[in-house]
Amino acid sequence: MDLLSLAKAVKDRAQEPFTDVLAAARIVTDPRLPLLLVLDRTLFTPLYRASFLAAAAGSGVLSCLAARPCDLESIAERIGCGTGPEDRQRLRAWLDIGVRLGELRRKEGCYRLRSRTAKALARVANDPVAAALEELMRFHVPALRDAPRMLADGGRFTLSDQDGLVIARSSLVVRGFVEAAIDRTLPRAAPVRLLEVGCGSGAYVRHAAGLNPRLTALAVDLQGEVAERAAKNMAQWGLADRVETRRGDVRTLDLQPQFDVVTLHNNIYYFPPEERVEVLARVRSFLAPGGTLLLTSSCRGGRVLGIEVLNLWFEYASFGGPLPREEELLGQLRDAGFDDVRAAGVVPGQPFRVFTGVNAHAGPVGARPAPPAPLPQTAEEAAS
Repeated sequence: MDLLSLAKAVKDRAQEPFTDVLAAARIVTDPRLPLLLVLDRTLFTPLYRASFLAAAAGSGVLSCLAARPCDLESIAERIGCGTGPEDRQRLRAWLDIGVRLGELRRKEGCYRLRSRTAKALARVANDPVAAALEELMRFHVPALRDAPRMLADGGRFTLSDQDGLVIARSSLVVRGFVEAAIDRTLPRAAPVRLLEVGCGSGAYVRHAAGLNPRLTALAVDLQGEVAERAAKNMAQWGLADRVETRRGDVRTLDLQPQFDVVTLHNNIYYFPPEERVEVLARVRSFLAPGGTLLLTSSCRGGRVLGIEVLNLWFEYASFGGPLPREEELLGQLRDAGFDDVRAAGVVPGQPFRVFTGVNAHAGPVGARPAPPAPLPQTAEEAAS
């Protein structure tokens, strides 16, 4: 029995042999005990709860139990657990920790959600928050935990250390901010050709398509599994005939200046600071004369701790770089050749910023933007 468990047990033992009383007295008077008890209440248990809930959300256990109480076999099938008895025992041990933590309850052989937090995270509408918790535990915590070791051994985070699907989901926690920026920027009546760089789930292209029924779009993402999921979403949303979705790196895309609007949402920090002017200039080359760039990003300099920890992760990454500062990014946009460059906040006091710029560089007299490329007919073609 560890020191903490034994100390707790002392409280419930009124009658003990004399030798046990002496042993208990030595434990209770240990000068480390008060600190241990405080840490258990303020750090250990909350960390256990957050870890369990993140895993339960990411594995599908929360959504499974949100529909109905489930027995061990149903949960094992949902998460793809092995079929052996040892696998079932390990799954039961994990679920029972959830019961001990108060997140689940078990009754008549079935598990169900217990805590308000677990029930809230299980709601479909709160999936971005559940994904943000998973991001925090899987990416932010390692940045804080491993930074000294990485400084000593030269280790760096790589793109493969991220789960693109989790990031695509968690980025939707700022959905209201981004959609407000799209609402301000996107033309509503005239035909619009949109390029979205780093499309994630495709939710923002969907929002833009809903605002303008004459909009067509090309949505690209650097990570193949993310682009594939976005393509499937477009098909499910009935937008496959208006939106082409593909894997692509904006630095190597071969596109004509045919787009009226180019958007980059929450991804400028995936490019190193020394490359951002070149990347933005390339983005500008895809815009037709008079076309608009809409770029949204969290910026350094605020008081939101989560943003600073996200910035820390990119400080230790082998790709990308720190989150931008507002004035720094404004200067990079101007250096990339954009005119009428502006920045605005969506909510006062928040570090989220909306940047816009115009491609005012006219082409040859009489030049017309190139016609849009043919759109794929199926989700499978879109994902290729």
